[in-house]
Amino acid sequence: MEGPAVEAHRSFARALYEHGVDTLFGLMGDANMLHITDYVDETGGRFVSAVEEGSAVSMADGFHRTSGKVGVATVTHGPAATNCATALTEAVRARSAVVLICGDPIPRRDHIQAINLSTLAHVAGARYHEVRSAEHIAEDIARVLAEVAVSRTPVLFNLPAAMQMAEVDHPGAARTRARDIIQAPAADEDALDTALGVVASARRPIVLAGQGAMEAGAREDLIALADLIGAPMATTWLAKDLFTGHPWDLGVMGTVGSQIGLQCVSKADCIIAFGAGLNDFTTDAGSLLEGKALVHCDIDPRRLVRVRPTVAPVVGDARQVARAMVEQLRASDHRPSSFRTDELGASLAKYAPTDDFEDTSTDVSIDMRTAMVRLDEMLPRKRVVATDGGRFMKAPMRYLSVRDPRSILHTANFGSIGLGIPTAVGAAIGAPDRVTVAVVGDGGGMMRLIELSTAVRFKLPLVVVILNDACYGMEYHTLSTFGVDPQYALCHWPAFADVARSLGARAYTARNLNELASLHDELAKIDGPVLIDVKADPAVDIDAAHQSPREEGKG
Repeated sequence: MEGPAVEAHRSFARALYEHGVDTLFGLMGDANMLHITDYVDETGGRFVSAVEEGSAVSMADGFHRTSGKVGVATVTHGPAATNCATALTEAVRARSAVVLICGDPIPRRDHIQAINLSTLAHVAGARYHEVRSAEHIAEDIARVLAEVAVSRTPVLFNLPAAMQMAEVDHPGAARTRARDIIQAPAADEDALDTALGVVASARRPIVLAGQGAMEAGAREDLIALADLIGAPMATTWLAKDLFTGHPWDLGVMGTVGSQIGLQCVSKADCIIAFGAGLNDFTTDAGSLLEGKALVHCDIDPRRLVRVRPTVAPVVGDARQVARAMVEQLRASDHRPSSFRTDELGASLAKYAPTDDFEDTSTDVSIDMRTAMVRLDEMLPRKRVVATDGGRFMKAPMRYLSVRDPRSILHTANFGSIGLGIPTAVGAAIGAPDRVTVAVVGDGGGMMRLIELSTAVRFKLPLVVVILNDACYGMEYHTLSTFGVDPQYALCHWPAFADVARSLGARAYTARNLNELASLHDELAKIDGPVLIDVKADPAVDIDAAHQSPREEGKG
């Protein structure tokens, strides 16, 4: 049913809200100021104004990852759109459901802000949608929102400025969403039989769960499978803590795994992976898969062809496939392997994170790993953890836990730094019932520290931890490896705590473990943004005790 004629920008704003967008991130400009004000004034939707356009996209990305809703950002044309390129690429590679709304400027000769938006979308790997008629504005955004929710491929949505003043008939809100009719494919019987043959013959199997398994709600079915076949269990980092509490949980597999986990994986003869991308971090550049049979289940067949060798690929939902495997193995009276030894069980039972490294903290610096272990104890348990990219990130990946793996995210899918803080701001808005902890390096933190002001404006329960070794850490250690003076990688920043206070946040500096411990009461209740500047020594190698089988010459 059509309503009375309205300006196209008003119809667009209504369509956003009617189709589930209750929060809009962005920065106002010529191409979007009208639909932003309509969105707030006429629908009551919330608009979160970022300081910089790329940060708005990162916020939409973080919002999606914690809320499960489509994250929507709106910016104006030209340089506003190009400022979004890195954050949009990160969202694409993270498979986040994000829509970036921008628009061509009013057509006139030699417009200074004109740029080819379809090319920009292509470079980032995003899909591109251009509104061709004002009458279709509301229908176009409704369709794109539904498609993005299912495909998890971000879209750059071009809403040209010239057509927003046209009068259109606003369509009704009734719609069929694509996500309501998409169903998980059933696994091919032959593929499942092949996989079961590999699983049944394995003597030292490991069940590995990735983000896809977590999202499918497959935890209990994977535990049932692992118990049936006598397999220890591990996760990728994006499914971290999925098996917490189970006595045969190895933790994260790969370059951020524990020493016990690495040793166990190196002895395995079969990896049974569900919803796991099996990237270089999880497989240590493939070395952890060498000499092992691989059963790989994923709902997306494209992800199954990226890893070699896959002995038994299975296209299907992780929960459904695991359940089918359990039923058929039980029917065949399968007996568990002997991989769950008493020795391994005892080692897992007494394992503590500090077993993996020797603390290097001094009176003027804190070992990043120790800082994470201590903060894991001090910070509220109900939390989201978001990390920036950089050498430091292995410390929070290993030693900062969450109750729910849906509460952990990183921003290194594109190898960028500087996205952590704005992504955490969006995550905090998407998860208002939890404290969001952003762990960033000093370099990446300095790039986007200004977005702490956004967190202050919205009084978000956000803790920003800066692991501050006063340098670009990866470059520092690489220069040292090449025998070059690493001073070129050193940085001289202003005092982070002073900057944070000037932006309206509570802020503290921790130079040693006593100063960090003194913040216990301050962190007991987080009612607004807090920054902690943790001073670290750039010369400390946080990977010193974490050698993979490949690095030890065993691969």
